Amino acid sequence: MKYEESINKLFEAVGGKDNIQNYEHCATRLRIILKDDKKVDKEKAENVPESRGYFFNTGQHQFIFGTGKVNSVYSELEQVMGGSTDGSDDFKDNVYQNLNPVQRVVRILADILVPLIPALVTTGLLMGVRGLLLELGLNMDESTLTLFEMLTDTAFAFLPVLIAYSATRKFGGNPILGIVVGLMMVAPQLPNAWAVAAGNADPLVIFGLDIVGYQGSIFPAIIVGWMVSKLEKWFRTFIPQMMDLVVTPFLSITITLTVMLFILGPILQVAESTVINSIVYLIEAPLGIGYIIFGGLQQLIVITGLHHSIGIIEISLLNNTGENIIQTLTTVSMAGQFGAAIGASLLFKDKVKRSNAISSAVPTLFGITEPLLFGVNLRSLRVFGSGIAAGALGGFVTYLLGLTSTGMGITFLPGLLLYTGDWIAMIQYIAVTAISFTAGFLLVRVQGSAIRESFK
Repeated sequence: MKYEESINKLFEAVGGKDNIQNYEHCATRLRIILKDDKKVDKEKAENVPESRGYFFNTGQHQFIFGTGKVNSVYSELEQVMGGSTDGSDDFKDNVYQNLNPVQRVVRILADILVPLIPALVTTGLLMGVRGLLLELGLNMDESTLTLFEMLTDTAFAFLPVLIAYSATRKFGGNPILGIVVGLMMVAPQLPNAWAVAAGNADPLVIFGLDIVGYQGSIFPAIIVGWMVSKLEKWFRTFIPQMMDLVVTPFLSITITLTVMLFILGPILQVAESTVINSIVYLIEAPLGIGYIIFGGLQQLIVITGLHHSIGIIEISLLNNTGENIIQTLTTVSMAGQFGAAIGASLLFKDKVKRSNAISSAVPTLFGITEPLLFGVNLRSLRVFGSGIAAGALGGFVTYLLGLTSTGMGITFLPGLLLYTGDWIAMIQYIAVTAISFTAGFLLVRVQGSAIRESFK
């Protein structure tokens, strides 16, 4: 096996093969849950061959192998272990046991929203293609523009359907029931929420309540998925099997939709709007303060694992304004840390350490920063602090330029595709990224002696 030495050293670090309770992997990291965390040898864990870093978080011992390589390491580990110890679903159950209530909520939101990102990324890229064609001077007739609107608007027009499906699946219900309830939330028979907000349509008035569609809603769709899943399971505990096929889905859908339309829906829409608007107001604080804070500290959110929940705000921004400033600020935050990591790697005299540090930093170009953070920058507060300062500078320049993107889900080099519809915006995107990178690099270089000592 290619990674036999890495796996053997990993076993030594975690207290032996028999101490492993469960394991899985993400895009870059091998995640392991142990029976006894006290048996871990941290020094050995930090020096597992081929691993670019090790850290412990939410009950998981995480070894950073990087994109692609982690799949091979996991596959060989699976062979040695004789298959997954408990299965991925049980792994998630084990992870949830180690989370506090806030972390559990964030993890649930991430599990629901992350599967939707490919569809939303595609929509953003199609918007970029449309903008690029128009920028190049292509004249589109009304039919062609209508076709493009179908490509770019459908995912957001039916967003509650996607979320209700994903949420129902997450909570163990029948995803088809989630789809049906989601479709009812945006049914053409209900006045379009955007049209009502713009004054172009009137809401339905039933029992003195204003009823509108749920276009662009996020939390109501999540609650719908949760309700229909719980009701379906509950009814199945006592409804006779011969009646289950008809009665269970009928009651589950009817009760869920009734509660949502007349009780929870209006409350949740106001609450959702209040929370998201508050966050947006914070980002858009006077003098670019919000941009500076977010640009500097966004990678801190990545360390906590809470960054996936930011997708809720991005989706809302795109729904309401067609623009997403968070994508831009995330990229400058990454660029600042990337510049700091490259600057730090060049301080290593040992060629192997320098090569490993650079290898850990490269995935950042494609929007993956965990190897860089845990493998290089967090080993020195001076390096990480330099990246924060550089990201903050990039955030301020972004504010001065008024730069924002038209999509979500992709950052750094792939993020260029979101700016193809406006050459000036693309040049500005490259500029703020370069400024953040350069600032991070220079801040580390001027502290070279002190940082070199901290890595010894």
